[in-house]
Amino acid sequence: MEATRTEQDAEVFQTIRNYVGDIGLVIAKTDAEEALLVVEDEDRGISNMVIDCEDPILEIQQAIMGVPEGADPSHLYERLLKMNGTLVHGAFTLSEDGTQIRFRDTLRLATLDLEELRGTINALHFAIEEYGDELVALRHELDG
Repeated sequence: MEATRTEQDAEVFQTIRNYVGDIGLVIAKTDAEEALLVVEDEDRGISNMVIDCEDPILEIQQAIMGVPEGADPSHLYERLLKMNGTLVHGAFTLSEDGTQIRFRDTLRLATLDLEELRGTINALHFAIEEYGDELVALRHELDG
Protein backbone atom coordinates (compact mmCIF):
# COMPACT_ATOMS: atom_id res chain seq x y z
CA MET A 1 0.00 0.00 0.00
CA GLU A 2 1.33 3.41 -1.00
CA ALA A 3 1.78 6.11 1.66
CA THR A 4 -0.47 9.15 1.43
CA ARG A 5 0.97 12.63 0.95
CA THR A 6 0.33 13.42 4.62
CA GLU A 7 2.14 10.26 5.72
CA GLN A 8 5.05 11.06 3.42
CA ASP A 9 5.22 14.61 4.77
CA ALA A 10 5.23 13.25 8.35
CA GLU A 11 8.04 10.85 7.47
CA VAL A 12 10.11 13.64 5.90
CA PHE A 13 9.49 15.88 8.92
CA GLN A 14 10.62 13.09 11.25
CA THR A 15 13.74 12.56 9.14
CA ILE A 16 14.57 16.27 9.43
CA ARG A 17 14.02 16.10 13.21
CA ASN A 18 16.44 13.16 13.33
CA TYR A 19 19.03 15.05 11.26
CA VAL A 20 18.72 18.07 13.55
CA GLY A 21 19.42 15.82 16.54
CA ASP A 22 22.34 14.13 14.76
CA ILE A 23 23.87 17.56 14.08
CA GLY A 24 23.60 18.42 17.78
CA LEU A 25 20.99 21.16 17.58
CA VAL A 26 18.45 21.47 20.38
CA ILE A 27 14.83 21.58 19.29
CA ALA A 28 13.21 24.42 21.24
CA LYS A 29 9.80 24.27 19.52
CA THR A 30 8.02 21.94 17.14
CA ASP A 31 4.90 22.52 15.07
CA ALA A 32 4.27 19.25 13.24
CA GLU A 33 1.11 20.57 11.57
CA GLU A 34 3.08 23.40 9.93
CA ALA A 35 6.23 21.25 9.59
CA LEU A 36 8.28 23.82 11.54
CA LEU A 37 11.16 23.44 13.95
CA VAL A 38 12.81 26.14 16.01
CA VAL A 39 16.33 25.13 17.04
CA GLU A 40 19.14 26.40 19.25
CA ASP A 41 22.87 25.90 19.55
CA GLU A 42 24.52 28.59 21.62
CA ASP A 43 28.04 27.37 20.79
CA ARG A 44 27.39 27.95 17.08
CA GLY A 45 25.57 31.26 17.54
CA ILE A 46 22.20 29.74 16.64
CA SER A 47 19.20 31.14 18.46
CA ASN A 48 15.58 30.60 17.44
CA MET A 49 16.59 29.37 13.99
CA VAL A 50 13.51 28.36 12.02
CA ILE A 51 13.55 25.23 9.88
CA ASP A 52 10.49 25.04 7.64
CA CYS A 53 9.96 21.66 5.98
CA GLU A 54 7.36 22.64 3.38
CA ASP A 55 7.66 20.39 0.37
CA PRO A 56 9.40 20.82 -2.06
CA ILE A 57 12.02 22.79 -0.09
CA LEU A 58 13.49 23.02 3.35
CA GLU A 59 13.92 26.66 4.33
CA ILE A 60 16.30 27.72 7.09
CA GLN A 61 16.21 31.22 8.56
CA GLN A 62 18.24 32.71 11.39
CA ALA A 63 17.70 36.29 12.52
CA ILE A 64 21.05 38.09 12.62
CA MET A 65 20.22 41.67 13.61
CA GLY A 66 17.71 44.44 13.29
CA VAL A 67 17.97 47.42 10.95
CA PRO A 68 17.24 50.64 12.87
CA GLU A 69 14.33 52.70 11.59
CA GLY A 70 15.33 55.95 9.92
CA ALA A 71 18.97 54.95 9.38
CA ASP A 72 20.60 54.88 5.94
CA PRO A 73 21.55 51.20 5.57
CA SER A 74 23.06 51.45 2.07
CA HIS A 75 26.61 50.75 3.32
CA LEU A 76 25.31 47.78 5.33
CA TYR A 77 23.51 46.36 2.28
CA GLU A 78 26.57 46.76 0.08
CA ARG A 79 28.71 44.99 2.66
CA LEU A 80 26.19 42.16 3.06
CA LEU A 81 26.21 41.58 -0.70
CA LYS A 82 30.00 41.31 -0.62
CA MET A 83 29.84 38.92 2.34
CA ASN A 84 27.33 36.76 0.43
CA GLY A 85 29.94 36.26 -2.26
CA THR A 86 32.13 34.39 0.23
CA LEU A 87 29.47 32.12 1.77
CA VAL A 88 29.50 28.46 0.81
CA HIS A 89 25.79 27.93 1.58
CA GLY A 90 22.99 30.39 2.17
CA ALA A 91 23.01 34.16 2.12
CA PHE A 92 22.33 37.19 4.25
CA THR A 93 18.86 38.48 3.35
CA LEU A 94 16.53 41.27 4.32
CA SER A 95 13.11 40.60 5.87
CA GLU A 96 10.02 41.54 3.85
CA ASP A 97 9.48 44.68 5.92
CA GLY A 98 13.16 45.67 5.79
CA THR A 99 13.64 45.67 9.55
CA GLN A 100 15.80 42.58 9.97
CA ILE A 101 18.90 40.96 8.49
CA ARG A 102 18.69 37.17 8.34
CA PHE A 103 20.76 34.24 7.21
CA ARG A 104 18.68 32.11 4.84
CA ASP A 105 19.22 28.94 2.90
CA THR A 106 16.90 26.65 0.96
CA LEU A 107 17.53 22.99 0.25
CA ARG A 108 15.57 20.56 -1.90
CA LEU A 109 13.76 18.09 0.38
CA ALA A 110 13.61 15.28 -2.19
CA THR A 111 17.40 14.93 -2.25
CA LEU A 112 18.32 16.29 1.19
CA ASP A 113 20.71 14.26 3.28
CA LEU A 114 22.34 14.75 6.66
CA GLU A 115 25.58 16.12 5.25
CA GLU A 116 23.83 18.75 3.14
CA LEU A 117 21.91 20.01 6.17
CA ARG A 118 25.09 19.90 8.26
CA GLY A 119 26.82 21.96 5.55
CA THR A 120 24.21 24.70 5.84
CA ILE A 121 24.47 24.78 9.64
CA ASN A 122 28.25 24.92 9.41
CA ALA A 123 28.06 27.70 6.81
CA LEU A 124 25.93 29.76 9.19
CA HIS A 125 28.36 29.11 12.04
CA PHE A 126 31.35 30.10 9.89
CA ALA A 127 29.56 33.23 8.64
CA ILE A 128 28.90 34.31 12.22
CA GLU A 129 32.49 33.57 13.22
CA GLU A 130 33.90 35.37 10.18
CA TYR A 131 31.61 38.40 10.09
CA GLY A 132 30.00 38.66 13.54
CA ASP A 133 32.22 41.46 14.84
CA GLU A 134 31.90 43.40 11.59
CA LEU A 135 28.10 43.04 11.64
CA VAL A 136 28.00 44.37 15.20
CA ALA A 137 30.18 47.33 14.17
CA LEU A 138 27.93 48.03 11.18
CA ARG A 139 24.89 47.96 13.44
CA HIS A 140 26.56 50.44 15.84
CA GLU A 141 27.27 52.76 12.90
CA LEU A 142 23.58 52.68 12.01
CA ASP A 143 22.59 53.44 15.60
CA GLY A 144 24.69 56.60 15.30
